[in-house]
Amino acid sequence: MFYLLILILQMKLIKHISDLNKAINKEKNLGFVPTMGNLHKGHESLIKICKKKTNKTLVSIFINPKQFNSKKDYISYPRTKTSDLKILKRLRVDYVFLPSEKEIYKKKNPLKIKLKTSQKILCAKFRAGHFESVLDVLNRFVGLISPKIIFMGEKDYQQFFLVKRFIETKYKSRVFLCSTIKDSNKVALSSRNNLLNKTNLITAGLIANELFDLKLLINKDKKKSKSLISIKKNKLIKDFDIKIEYLECRNLIDLSLNIQKKPFKLFVAYYLNKVRLIDNF
Repeated sequence: MFYLLILILQMKLIKHISDLNKAINKEKNLGFVPTMGNLHKGHESLIKICKKKTNKTLVSIFINPKQFNSKKDYISYPRTKTSDLKILKRLRVDYVFLPSEKEIYKKKNPLKIKLKTSQKILCAKFRAGHFESVLDVLNRFVGLISPKIIFMGEKDYQQFFLVKRFIETKYKSRVFLCSTIKDSNKVALSSRNNLLNKTNLITAGLIANELFDLKLLINKDKKKSKSLISIKKNKLIKDFDIKIEYLECRNLIDLSLNIQKKPFKLFVAYYLNKVRLIDNF
């Protein structure tokens, strides 16, 4: 018990880049889990995988204002620092980086990040500048931390896809994809779920099950994917009174619409009670 207590107390909280440099300077097999806090079982899964694959684990908690498309969305984002740190202590994380906005952005980034036209699909089509900001902040983090492996969730597959191509081209760090953790009703765990009431969560579960069934139908006959999607989209809008931004099948190799003879996912983004939810199946 005493040994366990010592292990827990060894978790280092770091707020400044200078202290970060001193703490991880000699780490050669460091795993990195970037988060915006409000940790849930999905984050816990990433951390557990990180601990298995690397010698030391660093988790960052930074709510990046630049990647939000509205100030209201940024302000309403759940902030749960106290409970987050309890979770990280329980998981025996080695380092927690809690930088301020000023600390992260005090150096101007000479690198101008722009998505190609072909990349402005799915969330990038509806959230102008979002992924550019994500790539910018992760570029800053990786430049500071130099992790061996970065762990990201499959729920944000487009984000993983873009980050992997960007980071692995520029750095020696690898980006590792981890499976989405879902509730028993097939709803992907997300910090935004905390903005939904019980009725909304039940509705989200019904929608998730409808989309899971749709994926099965498409798997049986990919040539009918467009018509199947169109029928299901209209049904979901009518039955649940939701706004669907996109509902598309794209292959996992280059995220193009060509899914013939290629592994693919069904991607969705929709608004439920003014909360934007994304998932893939």
